[in-house]
Amino acid sequence: MEPFICIHGHFYQPPRENPWLEDIELQDSAYPFHDWNERIAVECYAPNGVARILDGEGRIGRIVNNYGQISFNVGPTLLSWLEKHRPDTYLAILDADRTSRQRFAGHGSAIAQGYNHMIMPLANSRDKATQVAWGLGDFRRRFGREPEGMWLPETAVDLETLEVLAGEGITYTILAPHQAARIRPLGEKRWQDVSGGKVDPRIPYRCPLPSGKSIDLFFYDGPLAQEIAFGGLLRDGEHFLQRLVGNPSADSRPELVHVATDGETYGHHHRFGEMALAYCLDQIERRKLARITNYGEFLATYPPAFEVQIAENTSWSCAHGVERWRSDCGCHIGGKPGWTQAWRAPLRAALDWLRDDLALLFEKEAASLFADPWKARDAYIEVLLDRSPETVRSFFQAQAGRVLNPEEEVRGLRLLELQRQAMLMYTSCGWFFDEVSGIETTQILAYAGRAVQLAEEACGVRLEDDFVQRLSEVPSNDPRKGDGARIYRDLVAAIRLDLPRVAAHHAIVAGFGGTETEGREVYCYSATDCEQQDFPGGRMKLTVGRTRIRSSITWNEEDFAFAVLNLGGHNVNAGVRPFGGGQAFASLSSSLSEAFGRSDIPGVIRLMDQHFGTSSYSLWHLFRDEQRRVLGQVMAQPLELVAAAFQTIYADNFTLLRFLRGIGMPIPAALQVPAEQVLTGRLRDLLENGPLHPRRLHDLAEEVEKLGLTLDDPMLPLAAGRQLLRQMEKLSRTPRNMALLLTIIETLEVLQAFPLEVDLWKAQNLYWDTHHALKPLSGGENGEWQESFRRLGDLLQIRIS
Repeated sequence: MEPFICIHGHFYQPPRENPWLEDIELQDSAYPFHDWNERIAVECYAPNGVARILDGEGRIGRIVNNYGQISFNVGPTLLSWLEKHRPDTYLAILDADRTSRQRFAGHGSAIAQGYNHMIMPLANSRDKATQVAWGLGDFRRRFGREPEGMWLPETAVDLETLEVLAGEGITYTILAPHQAARIRPLGEKRWQDVSGGKVDPRIPYRCPLPSGKSIDLFFYDGPLAQEIAFGGLLRDGEHFLQRLVGNPSADSRPELVHVATDGETYGHHHRFGEMALAYCLDQIERRKLARITNYGEFLATYPPAFEVQIAENTSWSCAHGVERWRSDCGCHIGGKPGWTQAWRAPLRAALDWLRDDLALLFEKEAASLFADPWKARDAYIEVLLDRSPETVRSFFQAQAGRVLNPEEEVRGLRLLELQRQAMLMYTSCGWFFDEVSGIETTQILAYAGRAVQLAEEACGVRLEDDFVQRLSEVPSNDPRKGDGARIYRDLVAAIRLDLPRVAAHHAIVAGFGGTETEGREVYCYSATDCEQQDFPGGRMKLTVGRTRIRSSITWNEEDFAFAVLNLGGHNVNAGVRPFGGGQAFASLSSSLSEAFGRSDIPGVIRLMDQHFGTSSYSLWHLFRDEQRRVLGQVMAQPLELVAAAFQTIYADNFTLLRFLRGIGMPIPAALQVPAEQVLTGRLRDLLENGPLHPRRLHDLAEEVEKLGLTLDDPMLPLAAGRQLLRQMEKLSRTPRNMALLLTIIETLEVLQAFPLEVDLWKAQNLYWDTHHALKPLSGGENGEWQESFRRLGDLLQIRIS
């Protein structure tokens, strides 16, 4: 019988959002990208939506959407990020599910996932139910249908979790082969032991549950998945293909060759892995080597003939079951010699204590607002997916059975957010790695920090002191980090914020000017300026104002008075306090402006101390992205002086540099660095500012080549790609513009002369779309235009027929 093939990708990233801002701040380790989500999106998520299949000459012959041909799940928190920051990729994923339904007899290739990657066997019953309810709600909203399957984080499984899935109508899930314990043919009584990975992965199994329900299970091919994820199988698409189809069984029954790996395997962990996947799938169909399917289609056609019992409390990434997320089991990723994971158990104990205390508070306080607090929590996914006032108030009406007053609305949102953060703090990544002070564990501590703050705001109960005391029992492998309590104080308390902190951020930014501040969104807050006055004084400036800060998450808001004294450079002193009425604000404004007008700067500072007390802020308190922008503004003048000095050095020594290059003598660093900086700056300016002039670009390329310089700036390939994309966007709107077409060709030819690997990816996508959207040309220009358009394709490494 014809073999069937299904490849499953589990696409997921640990949440990286600041819990107080609901967005990811700048991450320097991801440079030249803003953050790791953006970097992995560029390396994996986006390329899989437009994967290249090369011809025999290494040019792009086809561009395909891999998601439409594989089985996949995308974590809800990642989908939320993609929808906001990479809508093109997000839409490609949704479109792939729609097309897969046509391809696979009505069975979409997307399956759901538990909401925030919690290890389900270690969760309590309520959290299991909510994780599944939120995962399903997220899936329905995005994909517009009911899911057939659901991915379990880390494939961690127990019978109670399977009961929850079956109870919600989930048909199947996917597990690792060692998670099967015993099997038997349907209708027979005798079980066969298949523990240790001896289960046959080529067929589905039905798992009977204590409730009388059942769920179907697929156990993927373990050795093949290992080769894909950790071996070199994706270095060669043909090798990958042969490994999938190279050993057909002689059995006459229908068989499914299937694997499951992290989706990031295809492009992020293995560069160009998405191309190997695309080639493999393409060749399977072209050469009729097997039939590509997904789990839903296969299951509908060939239901299980065997029953299975699972190995309880197991996962795909821990040899000890689920101990990796609660004990020092020995699983790690290669930390320093002598490191242990003795921190895992006390960390989970501290979080379990916090979760249980928060649950009691929630149940008590929410009882006065909702008919059933826990059902309200399950339904809260409606609000997470749409925070519009209409949706929130509709949710309250449904769950409370009445219209809540504004104070009750704020309290209700705080209580529900408290529960959201309490689940986010169990995201599996917090235990997966080697050290408690790592960014993943710090992230879940930040969720815990947000939860205890919300408990204090909503219930008037302070849990933080007891929680921190429990964290003192969490040891770090790094003596400099101390313990969990110190890590919490040093890394979490530093990012904790409230409305006054948001007001201070907004005030400092307003004091620097250059940014429209009226009605400005500050992450998940809105800042509305009710009044603002600027008092310039040479390099110094005083700004006094009043602003209203409102949280779009919990709806609490407050009016603040602020003052910002900018002493020049990075020396900024800001104060924030509750507004206090018009008279108090008038007194604040007049006293500060009078002292500033007399140039009595010490007097201004004393008055700010009097008016604002200890509520003073500086550039240190800005959120990271805006902090970088403001500091860039501060550094602009000294950097201009450095650039001018480098330009002088370069101009004065240009002929010397040419002579050294001519005789083959290495250029001293003191001369090479200024030369590279000057030419890098010129190239960046040409690429980023205004229309490109290929002649100027050509002259610069000659200068770089004659001096043998390396322009080692990771931003240059990206800048070149953006410039090409801008030109290709113009061409897509007026494809018969011969002059523009020739300009793009000349630009690409010149860019090839630079020591850069130009980012052609988006330009290639647009060229491909433009080519397929064009109608056949007629007239005298047809041949010349077609030849030029084909030449552009050659330069973009694309073959067109």
